[in-house]
Amino acid sequence: MSAKKTYNWAVLGCGKIAQKFSKDLQLLDKANLYACASRDLNKAKKFADNFGFQKAYGSYSEMVCDPEIDIVYIATPHTFHKRHALLCLEQKKAVLCEKAFAINEKEVLQMIAASKKHKTFLMEAFWTRFVPTFQKVLEIIESKELGDLKTVHSDFLFHAPYDPKSRLYNRDLGGGSLLDIGIYPVFTALMTLGIPEKIHAEAQLSPSKSDAYMFLSFQYPENKAAHLVSGFTCNSFNDSAFYFEKGSVRISRDMNKPILVSKNGEQKTLQVDDGNGYGYQFEANHVMECLDKNLIESPLLPLTFSLNLIQLLDKIRKKTGIVYPNHDTVPSDS
Repeated sequence: MSAKKTYNWAVLGCGKIAQKFSKDLQLLDKANLYACASRDLNKAKKFADNFGFQKAYGSYSEMVCDPEIDIVYIATPHTFHKRHALLCLEQKKAVLCEKAFAINEKEVLQMIAASKKHKTFLMEAFWTRFVPTFQKVLEIIESKELGDLKTVHSDFLFHAPYDPKSRLYNRDLGGGSLLDIGIYPVFTALMTLGIPEKIHAEAQLSPSKSDAYMFLSFQYPENKAAHLVSGFTCNSFNDSAFYFEKGSVRISRDMNKPILVSKNGEQKTLQVDDGNGYGYQFEANHVMECLDKNLIESPLLPLTFSLNLIQLLDKIRKKTGIVYPNHDTVPSDS
């Protein structure tokens, strides 16, 4: 994992996901932990001390104006992603923005337009796209060694007690399982089977009208299908299974768990080294590789994919009546 030059990274938002990302960033020789920002300067200073950032800011606007910054990782809640991405892009700072990329298609389109206008790199931080385990699954699909992929099963659930002020349940922050964790199973289906022809969606809503549980079924041509589940109601193994004509593959969301491959009734495990961190180092390294080549978007996770993903999420919300106040109405069918 190497890049041609050292890049100064900045982290915008100092929450839990930013802590994990920063710890993985320390694994990369060509990544310099340069700056972090929070609306609370003391919080930013503590974050900088904990992870070795050179500078701490109590203002996002002030940080992105720092001329020494090359790349900004945005780790604020979904409903702020568009605002903060535009803030960075206008200052010509490369952007790696946490998923969900934004709250709806309209916002994603604005972000993409800004990236093109300012000729500045933009990518959704979908770390699972770059981990070796998922890369191996894509390799098996492409090779056809198990025949055509026919069905995908993917879930992501954990138990979270209801708290209307929590980011998980507060719709003002994009709360609900769909954008927080359901996006992972949807991503898995979209990356492996593509855009579905038909969508069946059922949601169990919390008292705050956020989705506490989501069941999705995608239908494709040639009798292909995806069955996806997300929620805060219970704990699960959080696996993804891929069923082919001649066998099947199962992977865990946990790092460094072996891939289970079944072919013609025989099972074997493949051990893939996902590294020592949480897995975020792979996406960070990819961003630097793209900047080495003067790209403004990733060839592995292009902006068209992120647009397709948010359009799919909007359609799911349309079917289940999920609305984020002050950000959208119920999405249209278009």
